[in-house]
Amino acid sequence: MSQSQTQTAGQSLTPADGSRYSVSHVTEYQYSLPVPHSRQLLRLSPRNLAWQQCHASRIQVDPQPDEWFELDDFYGNHLVQFALRTPHTQLTVRVDSQVLVLPHAEQWVAENSLSWERVRQQLANGGTEVLDPIQYLFPSTFIPIDNALSHYALPSFTPERPLLSALLDFTGRIFNDFTFDPTATTIATPVETLLQEKKGVCQDFAHLQIACLRSLGLAARYVSGYILTQPPPGEERMIGADASHAWVSVYCPPYGWVDIDPTNNVLADTQHITVAWGRDFGDVSPMHGIIFGGGAHQLDVQVTVMPQ
Repeated sequence: MSQSQTQTAGQSLTPADGSRYSVSHVTEYQYSLPVPHSRQLLRLSPRNLAWQQCHASRIQVDPQPDEWFELDDFYGNHLVQFALRTPHTQLTVRVDSQVLVLPHAEQWVAENSLSWERVRQQLANGGTEVLDPIQYLFPSTFIPIDNALSHYALPSFTPERPLLSALLDFTGRIFNDFTFDPTATTIATPVETLLQEKKGVCQDFAHLQIACLRSLGLAARYVSGYILTQPPPGEERMIGADASHAWVSVYCPPYGWVDIDPTNNVLADTQHITVAWGRDFGDVSPMHGIIFGGGAHQLDVQVTVMPQ
């Protein structure tokens, strides 16, 4: 068994009015034949942000890895790489994290955001102030740019409409137009197919919204994380609980990046725990790698998010 303990660096956030969570993410592979060599990459530790602090994140791997390396990737996500050179028929990765999330969506006032055309022009003009969002303007592995996608989004993006107002309207349309169906898609399902079939999961809806926004010339990135498993009394249970969740972050001056969840039609706030972000799912996959041998395999993933 190997484990890594990650503690928060820097100034602590004030916990008043914040939400504390205990997050458990267990991934287990069962192989029909021995695996003599395996190499894996993990992105499973919550990020430290202005509104979020990961107090501790412990990663446990069974069997004991022969190599272990930690770093931050290009996007600032915490990355763990490990290798196993001992034959094994089972691989278990457990990550236990303690996280504090402060309210932050209340600062995002729709009518105070710049018009979407003005934001698009700022991004097109370039400059040092938009160096970060510019990288999220272009096609990527799972994100095409297409006229059909911009056409679907345009009814929400009327002339001179504040970007956040348009974004809220567009998110509501995705929520109403599409059906959450875990059996309808796979990771390989193209966004164009999703637009036609109108069925999918959080990953699909995030990819769709990002593709539509980029097709309009706006900067949007993919966010992976978790949402609260047991909501407070009186609040509806969110779709996607007990699994990794995905939503969208949009460059929206003067607020910088604004996070929004098309699966649940809400601005991401204290119920959303951010783990990683990138251009699309390919940049933030929680666990991926290569194995030699192993035959057939079975995968079991269990996620629990509990308020403290």
